[in-house]
Amino acid sequence: MSNKRNKQKAIPDQHKTMLFGRKNYIFMLSGIGFIALGFILMSGGGSDNPEIWNDAIFNFRRIRIAPMMILLGLAIEIYAIMRKPD
Repeated sequence: MSNKRNKQKAIPDQHKTMLFGRKNYIFMLSGIGFIALGFILMSGGGSDNPEIWNDAIFNFRRIRIAPMMILLGLAIEIYAIMRKPD
């Protein structure tokens, strides 16, 4: 009797599908790449000697380009999540 109950409670085989499509994952990886590149561009610019001021922390790459790359990566991630899979 126990076997009959176990067989009835067993979950039937369902068609397993991926949550996102192949293009969604490609967009997600490219978004992660843009975010990582933005953080890499933002790094550096410090001085070895704390008594010497280095204006390199305020250059165009760190102030303008790196944050834009990060925001672009986040926008790509949102698009990849919201896009309907094929």
